[in-house]
Amino acid sequence: MQPFALNYARPAVELEATTPYVYDGALQLNVLMDGRVAASDLALLGELGTTTSTAGSKTHFDD
Repeated sequence: MQPFALNYARPAVELEATTPYVYDGALQLNVLMDGRVAASDLALLGELGTTTSTAGSKTHFDD
C-alpha cells in the first residue's frame, strides 16, 4: 500500500536567482559587490525585503 501523499508529492522547484550580495565571513554580514553592507542599501531591502544570510542556517537575517 502506497501512502496517499506520495501520489501527489513533487520535488521542490529550484528557481534560478542571483543575489546582488555575497556573505563576508570576516564581517559576518552580507556585502554588496562594492563592499557596502547589504542591509544598509534601502533600495535593495525595498526590493528583496531582507538579505538572508547564506552562512549556516537560512533563518538568520542581517539587521
